[in-house]
Amino acid sequence: MDWLTDNKLPIGKAASAIFEWVRDNGEWALDALSVFMETLIDAILWVLQEPHPMIVIAVFVGLTWLLQRNWKVCLFVLAGFLFILNQDYWEETTESLTLVLSACMVCMAIGVPIGIATAHRPKLYAYMRPILDLMQTLPTFVYLIPAIVFFGIGMVPGLIATVIFVLPAPIRLTHLGVSSTPQPLLEAARAFGATPRQTLYKVELPYALPQIMAGLNQTIMLSLSMVVVAALVGANGLGVPVVRALNQVNTALGFESGFVIVVVAIMLDRILNLGNRK
Repeated sequence: MDWLTDNKLPIGKAASAIFEWVRDNGEWALDALSVFMETLIDAILWVLQEPHPMIVIAVFVGLTWLLQRNWKVCLFVLAGFLFILNQDYWEETTESLTLVLSACMVCMAIGVPIGIATAHRPKLYAYMRPILDLMQTLPTFVYLIPAIVFFGIGMVPGLIATVIFVLPAPIRLTHLGVSSTPQPLLEAARAFGATPRQTLYKVELPYALPQIMAGLNQTIMLSLSMVVVAALVGANGLGVPVVRALNQVNTALGFESGFVIVVVAIMLDRILNLGNRK
């Protein structure tokens, strides 16, 4: 079998050559993207950290009431944030929420239009499926390598790696929601003279809204799962104490910070779980 291994396909070398070419020839685009990401991160971080924590908590509780209309969920969100304050993880939590919200905004802004386009063009989705599969199944640590090469260390490479890993979720779920719109609804809209744009905004998107919201929920959950990975490239947040606990074999610190991540994940899930609204 030596003849087979001696003539292996140069996948690694090809990927390295592509990354080096992009780094050498796309410096202006990478710099512009880095500035945009840093501005977005700084803006969200300012909104979460400058006001008093109780003001931020009140805003989240109010948002929960608007979305859920359930006092029990509001009480749970309030208790979760008070627990985070009690454990002295407020700064790390706001940094992780900044990463999650930034990734959510970028992924939904890109993923929803692509999902709509693929729902209307089945051949386009067929071409994109292998790429989406690759993005979701490639180990997340692999994304950190080009992110460091292009953007150094800090929040930006963590955000880039998170976006690449999370982006397939809103694309797939938006595609599923729009493409599953019943044909009788579409035919009725066309019979009443609706244009393709009107059909999209008044029929397809309202019907696909539950799937799009599920995509938003998955985007947030997957982004939160990347906080520990992002900490390996210098991103601040709840992943930092987890990595520190791993390096120090500190069970107490690891369980404490890990439990805070779980609380944040459950709170965000309850806030956006519109299916249980009463």
